[in-house]
Amino acid sequence: MSEPRLRAKEWDAADGLAAKRAEFVLDEGDGVSGGGSGGEAVYLDGNSLGALPVAVPGRVEDVVRRQWGALRIRSWTESGWWTAPERIGDRIAPLVGAAAGQIVVGDSTSVNVFKAVVGAVRLARSADGAAGPARDEIVVDATTFPTDGYIAESAARMTGCTLRPVPPSDIPDALGDRTAAVLLNHVDYRTGRLHDLPALTAAVHAAGAYVVWDLCHSAGALPVGLDEHGVDLAVGCTYKYLNGGPGAPAYLYVRAELQDRFDSPLPGWNSHAEPFGMRPEYAPAPGALRGRVGTPDILSMLALEAALDVWDGVTVEAVRAKSLALTDFFLECVEAYVPEGRVECLTPRPHGERGSQIALRCPDAGDVMKRLIERGVVGDFRHPDVLRFGFTPLYVGFADTERAARVLAEVLAETGA
Repeated sequence: MSEPRLRAKEWDAADGLAAKRAEFVLDEGDGVSGGGSGGEAVYLDGNSLGALPVAVPGRVEDVVRRQWGALRIRSWTESGWWTAPERIGDRIAPLVGAAAGQIVVGDSTSVNVFKAVVGAVRLARSADGAAGPARDEIVVDATTFPTDGYIAESAARMTGCTLRPVPPSDIPDALGDRTAAVLLNHVDYRTGRLHDLPALTAAVHAAGAYVVWDLCHSAGALPVGLDEHGVDLAVGCTYKYLNGGPGAPAYLYVRAELQDRFDSPLPGWNSHAEPFGMRPEYAPAPGALRGRVGTPDILSMLALEAALDVWDGVTVEAVRAKSLALTDFFLECVEAYVPEGRVECLTPRPHGERGSQIALRCPDAGDVMKRLIERGVVGDFRHPDVLRFGFTPLYVGFADTERAARVLAEVLAETGA
């Protein structure tokens, strides 16, 4: 057995999070879902869709058969459906460094980005009043996930702002007294680069603007510190590192000090101060409830609630420590197994600049990833030439990591890529 494989075995035996693996449904080489060649499958795509926690199917069955099937409409009160958005928000809050009462779950990430960006512009303008020049500019991360850019552009049209795409490293120098809102990604979805949330938040505040952070690729993988660093608004999905399932509802964070001024562009009956009053005039509910819009998506929301049980007894700090160890080891194994020059690492090496994924550039990356998946190493491909490998420490181990690098080397040798 090779030296990296021996170390992987030793580290897995000493891993304090190893027992969490049993709380997920994982293919262990039984020939299903790409187990390939009799070896154990390695799932490194949790940065796109997290694995299924074993508790979820039973919970969903109960929701469908008993809560919906037997109790029917009584479940809005008796089963806690009505309070699910804020209750589950409070479950997510510790994972992103937020106190209770600041996160509401519901809608998609895109819808919540829209609420947050327009809400941030309105906060900036209400804070300035008539003093100084009008705040008529939205700054967006130039490397952002495309949908965030589309939403920011639409929000700019709606609010009469201009839109400025700026690389995150240049944002402090790009801000001015006309900047209203800044939309940033905590982790770059292509490269896995971790951006400096504390410093960039401080720079936005120094310019008198409001910041919106997209946490899709960081929540559940590393400490975020929303309250500690004074973040204004944040959004995130729950189907990646939070394992909520395909299409699981997203969430919206509004800092407590801003909630009484947060003016959502999507007021709905669920965010009304008196939702069953059916009044023609809108009066916003207090607190994070202002982020609600319409009827919650109960089935997927309660599946998410069950999925969050895997975090019982786990700290984000422990997850981060293992994530860095896994990604360090993967890079070490790639360097040991793959001939020099065959792949280029796009993910920063310094720990303070790295999320929980490794992005490798190589020719014919789409074909290479297809072959990897056929052999049971599941990552994903991003156009035009990027292989992405996401490391979810709750169920990925060091032996998985070593095998992924070894199979990658085998595939590259065969394809000549």
